[in-house]
Amino acid sequence: MQIPGLALEFSALPTPVPVWHAQVTFEQWQMAATAVRDQGGRLLALWAGSISPHGGASAAPASAWMCAAYVVLDGAFWLSLPLTQQDGRWVYPDLATVFPAATRMQRAAADLSGMVALGAHDTRAWLNHGAWPQDHFPLQQDPEKLPLLVAGELVNYPFVHVDGDGVHEIAVGPVHAGIIEPGHFRFSVVGEKVLRLEQRLGYTHKGTEYRMTQLAPLEAYRLAGRVSGDSTVAYAWAYCMALESATQTTLPLRAAWLRALMLERERIANHLGDLGALGNDAAFSFGLAQFSRLREDWLRASKTVFGHRLMMDCIVPGGVTSDIDLTQRELLLHQCDVVEQEARTLFNIYEAHAGLQDRFMTTGRVSPELAARLGLTGLAGRASSQSWDLRCDQPWVPYSDMAVAMATQHNGDVAARVAVRFDEIFESMRLIRRLLIEMPIGDLLCPVSLPLQPSRGAGWVEGWRGELFVALELGGAEQHHRILRCHLHDPSWQNWPVLEHAIMGNIVPDFPLINKSFNLSYSGQDL
Repeated sequence: MQIPGLALEFSALPTPVPVWHAQVTFEQWQMAATAVRDQGGRLLALWAGSISPHGGASAAPASAWMCAAYVVLDGAFWLSLPLTQQDGRWVYPDLATVFPAATRMQRAAADLSGMVALGAHDTRAWLNHGAWPQDHFPLQQDPEKLPLLVAGELVNYPFVHVDGDGVHEIAVGPVHAGIIEPGHFRFSVVGEKVLRLEQRLGYTHKGTEYRMTQLAPLEAYRLAGRVSGDSTVAYAWAYCMALESATQTTLPLRAAWLRALMLERERIANHLGDLGALGNDAAFSFGLAQFSRLREDWLRASKTVFGHRLMMDCIVPGGVTSDIDLTQRELLLHQCDVVEQEARTLFNIYEAHAGLQDRFMTTGRVSPELAARLGLTGLAGRASSQSWDLRCDQPWVPYSDMAVAMATQHNGDVAARVAVRFDEIFESMRLIRRLLIEMPIGDLLCPVSLPLQPSRGAGWVEGWRGELFVALELGGAEQHHRILRCHLHDPSWQNWPVLEHAIMGNIVPDFPLINKSFNLSYSGQDL
């Protein structure tokens, strides 16, 4: 596998999905990004790699790496760039001019690891809200020695200012009226028309990636599954896939099918909740009541069968923790029939309701051209003609036997994102029935043996919100099999900036509706 125009030696990682790794030079870093963009590819993730000569962490590292992952039609490329110091700083070429979605990822890498993008236009702090000094970089610390955390200096965040006749600002958050995650939204408006929105996130930063380096590889799946609670199945699977890749572990067939069953149930649970909330934001409380009831029944069945409403900790390294018997299979099949019938009735009501369609159609539109330029991905991307879905593009077991039908729309507005949710519910119902009826017999777990030599692995899973990517670097026996670096990437990184564009030209009261139609994760991005 090659990137056109670059002489790189790629090594294939032993993952169920095609992922290749290569090391690049300073000059090749930007050339690779440009080549990927020119052939229609996109940026999947960007992060600061392992630090120190042997990949471990130290207070004064002698070497450092930047990493980027790109998606093309054939799979994903993971590129590692060894960094050099300039004026006492670790530096690398800016990628935001090629992929705008890289901007916030680069800012986060600077806050956490002290690695600076040369030529970057936006160098404001992203995750550091004054919780630590500007010259302190959490991921450069020894994971076995908790540093004494000293608060940094609180400064006024330099929001972009909009001038003009009648322009004023509305500040919303980070504390909101509902029980939701914190985020600050700064609107520049004339009357009620939004000229610009600027977000400030990072309020739910928990030091997740630093904490991963303190955990045993076979135990870290529990923290991965708590990165964003609404995607616990997807994150746990992505981490376990990365670990199984690094250890060259072959997953039992039945375990893979059970994982897919849980993933599709997670997808439906979130879509049901979102459709109800979207109806409520458009003053259609009947929709909220009905979809909330369906979602609650769905979660209760998951609790009955898997022992947890969200199926947390059900996916573990080497397999799954719980099986299903014939009685449970019939319970889930019956529930699919009931919920799908009611969802189709509600779909017809939503489609025929003039008030709803008036609020949904043309609201929060992201054109396919803008979506492609900004890297919009996942469910929101598919509503704007971005036809990417791992279950279709790079189907792994059991999706390789399922012929998943991708749900796409072209208008890119709230109505399109609602339509994609309905289509994905019905397709996931079909998949669940096949998974239940055709599930092979076999083991639920297999042993996972940590390698003697340092290794790397990747996990790439299509969650309900979009694709999750986990990059894992393990130490060998000499490093006590430690996690040297684990980057957990949420599709919200790409999609939050697009939300700023989706609200432009709309009115302020439509923001809750537009925001919910994306339903992005704060916790999954803030880490």
